[in-house]
Amino acid sequence: MLELVVLISGTGSNLRALLEATRDAEYPARVVAIGADRDADGLGLGEEYAIPTFTVPFSRYASRAEWGQALAEQIRPWSPDLLVLSGLMRLLPPAVVSEFGPAIINTHPAYLPEFPGAHGVRDALAAGVEQTGASVIQVDDGVDSGPILAQERVPVLPGDSESTLHDRIKPVERRLLIQTVLDIANGTTDLKGTTSA
Repeated sequence: MLELVVLISGTGSNLRALLEATRDAEYPARVVAIGADRDADGLGLGEEYAIPTFTVPFSRYASRAEWGQALAEQIRPWSPDLLVLSGLMRLLPPAVVSEFGPAIINTHPAYLPEFPGAHGVRDALAAGVEQTGASVIQVDDGVDSGPILAQERVPVLPGDSESTLHDRIKPVERRLLIQTVLDIANGTTDLKGTTSA
C-alpha cells in the first residue's frame, strides 16, 4: 500500500478525486496526511475523510529555504512513499526535493513542456493555440521541468475563457493523477528510473 502525503494551496479538487479513488479497497494507495502552505479550503477534506492535516504558512518564514525546512519537519513523521503536489502554488526548495525525491509528483494544467509556470491555462489562451492539455510530472528543482509521467491533449474551443478551458482540463488532470499513482503503486512507473529530458 503506497502511503501519500498531499500538499495543496487551494480547494483541493484533485485531492478530492484522489481521496475518492482511495475509498476503493482495490486501489493500492492511501492518503496519510494533507498539508498546505496557507489556510486552504481543501484542508476541510481532512476532516471529511478523517485524515490529519497540517499548515506551514509561507508568509511566516523569512525565506523559501526556511519555509522548506519547516515543511519537511511536518512531512517527515509520515514517512510517505510518495509526495503529491496537488495545486501547491509554491516551488519546493532544493533541500526538500533532495530529501523526498525522486518520489514527488505534480499535476499541471498544460501539455508540458508547453506553458510551464503558474498560469498555464492563461498562457495557452494568450498564445492562441488550438490545443493544450494536462500533465503529471516528477518534481525536480526547476519550474515544471521534471520528467513527464503522463499527459493528454485537451482542445481549446472557440470562445474559451480561462475558466471554461480550465474546467475541461481539470477532469483530465484528475484522471491522469489517479492513474499515475496507481502505476507507481503497482510498479508500472518506476520513479527511480526516470531522468530529465
